[in-house]
Amino acid sequence: MSAANLPEKRSHPASRPSVRMRLPDYSPEALLLVSVALLISIGLLMIYSASSPLTPDRFLPDHFAKHLIAVSIGACLTFCTRKLPPRFWEKASLWIWCFAVLCLAITIFMGTTVNGAKRWLSVPGIGFRFQPGEIAKFATLLVVAHVLAQQKSFHPAGLRHLITPTLLTVIPASLLLLQPDLGNTVLLFAAVGILLFVAGTPIRFFVIPIALGVTGITFYSLLNPYAFNRWTGFLDPWAKSQAEGFQLVQSFVAFGRGGFSGVGLGNGHQKLFYLPEAHTDFILSIVAEEIGLVGVLIVILCFSALLIAGIRIAQRANTRFESLCAFALTVFLTLPAIMNIAVVMGMIPTKGLTLPFLSYGRTSLLVCCCALGILMRLAHQNSERHASSAINTSKRGIFSA
Repeated sequence: MSAANLPEKRSHPASRPSVRMRLPDYSPEALLLVSVALLISIGLLMIYSASSPLTPDRFLPDHFAKHLIAVSIGACLTFCTRKLPPRFWEKASLWIWCFAVLCLAITIFMGTTVNGAKRWLSVPGIGFRFQPGEIAKFATLLVVAHVLAQQKSFHPAGLRHLITPTLLTVIPASLLLLQPDLGNTVLLFAAVGILLFVAGTPIRFFVIPIALGVTGITFYSLLNPYAFNRWTGFLDPWAKSQAEGFQLVQSFVAFGRGGFSGVGLGNGHQKLFYLPEAHTDFILSIVAEEIGLVGVLIVILCFSALLIAGIRIAQRANTRFESLCAFALTVFLTLPAIMNIAVVMGMIPTKGLTLPFLSYGRTSLLVCCCALGILMRLAHQNSERHASSAINTSKRGIFSA
């Protein structure tokens, strides 16, 4: 039989090389850097646009110039914190927490009052003031991560493992409530609760604290007119459009005017004394008006990328503290963003929360840059560890062959 007449040899399906779809691996550190750089860039544009009408006779508005200086300092702070090993933060977390609580206590008696709230502490001689509450949130999450890392696992036999994290949270939260600052108090409890859940606390242990929290917020709102007014302005903003609901209604107008692509940079009208605090709490409304839905989606995607990168860093961590620290700082950066976005869209009552990396707020920006540096350090260590592990695996494969 000639070769031409031979039957065609068919390979068995099992013998064929399998083709596997592999998602491209990404660097969490690069994802962090790109998303934050984009957020800061948008923030600079919007702060300039929102604050320029306040000082028309100046080339650089005051708020923009101060924010630009804070961005420069924040970049240096990110570089410095990236150089520090996680062990440093594990040892220093309690001392940072003590400093933050001390500053909160001093603020109650010697703080600067703005818009009826005593949340700022001035540094004598240099004309600089900062918000101890931002440092307190950062420090509390760090020290709670440290305490939970010491507890290798949760023991359902008793609640004694929750006593220390609860005390470390209740003390600064009580001082925040005295300022008064209900928004950051709720934010702190929520962030610590998420961290406790991730650390292994059974969900049934959250039922009573949540019920107590809802009851406490209800009584606090009934006893404090400013908090009650925020609820009435949230529930029916159009009926209170000239009073409690004014800010929320103006935010809706900004979103409506912006449409899909916005009215153009610098062409927004809501910042012209219609939308109070446009450069701080409601900066996203200016983004919506001038850049439109496109700009809002870019902001949301950046925070989503930051969240994904942070979770990836926590999953790749080598120690329990590194994992909990990475997750805590990710929550610290993304949970306020979620709450701020919900506020400007009318999904939750108005709270005095900044949008991280975008809003004007030097203390918030500097503390967020510090958290970013720690996350980048953890991501860098993880990538180096995985690279060395891959090299060792390939070497073993060569020698075994």
